[in-house]
Amino acid sequence: MERTMHEKEALVEYLAQNNLRLTRQREVILEGFLRADRHISAEELYEEIRKYEPSIGLATVYRTLNLFCECGLAAKRQFGDGQTRYDHVYDRRHYAHLICIRCKKITEFHSPEMEKFQVAIATSHRYKILSRKLELYGLCESCARAICEDCANPICEDCSRIEISF
Repeated sequence: MERTMHEKEALVEYLAQNNLRLTRQREVILEGFLRADRHISAEELYEEIRKYEPSIGLATVYRTLNLFCECGLAAKRQFGDGQTRYDHVYDRRHYAHLICIRCKKITEFHSPEMEKFQVAIATSHRYKILSRKLELYGLCESCARAICEDCANPICEDCSRIEISF
């Protein structure tokens, strides 16, 4: 609940700075977005919200998600499947993503070691990092098993026959 309050306060502040109001629709969409436990598309969020607020339209969800991106509450993500998803980003560490090329499962993770490594690389090349995006594409354990049914090892080194296409 505390997280929701901080994000709502950030949204209210952004709206006020831009002469906009916190409407009931924006509030409902924010609550639905923050309840999502995954990277969610506008369509998925719309389907969730209309269960309890049927008057909100899909276009309103899209506009509001774009507003969340503008004010730093959300970020648009593309994971190679042609669909835009939205990620909570307000007051968070830098996260990376593991993406299964077969089932499209997305696993978010944080690695302080990897973050330090990125900073060290940037520093050694005299860069200042302004934004980060790390996506690792591969096969999740269940998809690797399905592809290599005869193998007892979940991720088999002998599976060079796996064809990967993006």
